Amino acid sequence: MQTPFEITFRGMARSTFVDAATAAWLDRLRRVFDRIEHCHVWIDLPHRHRRGLPFQVKVVLAVPGTDGVVVHGQNTDVYLALGEAFLAARRQLSHLARARRGAAKRHATAPIRWSAADRAAAGSERAP
Repeated sequence: MQTPFEITFRGMARSTFVDAATAAWLDRLRRVFDRIEHCHVWIDLPHRHRRGLPFQVKVVLAVPGTDGVVVHGQNTDVYLALGEAFLAARRQLSHLARARRGAAKRHATAPIRWSAADRAAAGSERAP
């Protein structure tokens, strides 16, 4: 099933190559977590007073059972910024998938270590 997605360009013209790269990244995400309901990508190029300002990419994924997955990426190359954002989304989705399968690592509770003074105080409270 094709996941619907939107791309919003700010401060730059729409690019069919960036659209295709975004679709490819979204297909990769669907291999990790196939229950993505919607994806919205914002690609922002801040006003350039000088060269070298980074592209800012924001990816919002609608996933059932959560408030959504929101990640950011930033780089001077739009494709690297897209990759950074989608790799962060993949990490979050794989963690979510492990947690839903019950395979997430759970930390055991640490045993309570009583000092001698605590033991003595606890013993004196019990004694009448």
